[in-house]
Amino acid sequence: MSHSLGMIIESLVAVLLVLTIFYCMLLNKRLKRLKADEHSLKATIAELITATEIAERAIGGLKHTVRDVNDHLGSQLSAATEMSGQLKTLLVESDGVVRRLTKIAVAARPLQDAEPAAPKPSSARAVAAAAEAFSERRRASGLAA
Repeated sequence: MSHSLGMIIESLVAVLLVLTIFYCMLLNKRLKRLKADEHSLKATIAELITATEIAERAIGGLKHTVRDVNDHLGSQLSAATEMSGQLKTLLVESDGVVRRLTKIAVAARPLQDAEPAAPKPSSARAVAAAAEAFSERRRASGLAA
């Protein structure tokens, strides 16, 4: 009986050894897949790091561009504000000139109506003649227009 018991124990050990070998083979396959996944994960991480560095450089360039555009736009905006002020001043002055020319034209009409022999000039000619007369009077008094 001891002989058969020894055989049973040895058979059981052999079966367990075969099961251990199969389990080791299964673990080896899983470890190989894990190593392959590790390499692909390292490659993915390297690509991600490279893309991040490129994005950081692009963001730095964009910040520089925004600063340049802001400075340029600020100077253009201040120039436009200054030009707007000048235009307002010129508009006020031109309004005053038009009012004076209108007064001159109105003042010149009764003088032309008093002369019956002279033909009646057009209103544009009357304004031009009145303006010329006014400038002559100004030059004569020493105030050049």
